[in-house]
Amino acid sequence: MDFKDQFKQLSERVSNLKEQIQTEEATKNAFIMPFIQLLGYDVFNPLEVVPEMDCDITKKKGEKIDYAIMKDGEPIMLIECKHWKQDLNLHDTQLARYFVSSKARFGLLTNGIKYRFYTDLEKVNIMDKQPFLEVDIEKAKDAQIEELKKFHKSYFEIENILSSASELKYMSELRNVIKDEFQAPSTDFVKLLAKRVYSGTVTQKILEQFDGLVKRSISLYINDVISDRLNIAIQTTDTSTPQKESAPEPIVETSDDETPDNKIITTDEEMEAFYIVKSIIRQFINPDRICYKDVQSYFGINIDGKVTRTVCRLYFNTKNKSISIFAPDKSENEHPVSSLDEIYSYSNELKNAVSKYVE
Repeated sequence: MDFKDQFKQLSERVSNLKEQIQTEEATKNAFIMPFIQLLGYDVFNPLEVVPEMDCDITKKKGEKIDYAIMKDGEPIMLIECKHWKQDLNLHDTQLARYFVSSKARFGLLTNGIKYRFYTDLEKVNIMDKQPFLEVDIEKAKDAQIEELKKFHKSYFEIENILSSASELKYMSELRNVIKDEFQAPSTDFVKLLAKRVYSGTVTQKILEQFDGLVKRSISLYINDVISDRLNIAIQTTDTSTPQKESAPEPIVETSDDETPDNKIITTDEEMEAFYIVKSIIRQFINPDRICYKDVQSYFGINIDGKVTRTVCRLYFNTKNKSISIFAPDKSENEHPVSSLDEIYSYSNELKNAVSKYVE
């Protein structure tokens, strides 16, 4: 079994057992020790893994790290563990104290589900405030698993990991900046873009006008990119005569005030599913009429923006994802969805669902 398969096996174990794990010690035994073994280390060999290693720089408080992974008699990674329900944001300073008292170049803070890897890129022997890699064992992407593999005993090379860590750290920070700007453009960002397209003086009134324009332009651009990618995928798999595609149509989005506490988050996966459904039913109905409405319990796709004309609902916020398709008589047929491609297998039902609204 290769590393990726072993990782996925541990991921399933975590998902199945976590609700039964009541203590930090149980979290260590059930989740974290198997994770250390996944990295190729013998948790019962004190030459490889030292539990409760002294990390007290003053030698007065008796502070100890939960685990230290060793190489040639020296620690190479410190691991601080918490109960799986613990918020890791509350404990990074604790790991930073241990880090400064050790020769280890890497620190790992984990609750058995989330794994945050730190190093000292900014100042030697002082742990960076932000992790260079964070892996959620239940939601890990292939690229993250490959980065994690570098910590395996068989592949571990400090310089190789530090090189990757530098790239990952700054890419992560840049990604967060871009995400923040896309979600809520700052005044500086709006002013920068406004100056690129507006020839006059950018006054406060102009800034206020461009604030809304920038938000909408970003949203439309992202939708266009997703639509283009899906159209390419459809064209490469469709054996029928290709039809000329028009420019992507605007979609109806939910506003922030439609939900209490603004708890709705429309995911990329939901948007991709929306465009898949749209690509299926647009052959039978004007694509301008195809809309969506996102609520906390499901993501609904409807006609003319009316929930009474719902075509289907996506239940993607649960472990077992599904699509529920409405028949013309309003009855629902729910189907499991393990991948977005499976939506295509329900094309006939989706066409039947929309047939009632064709004018």
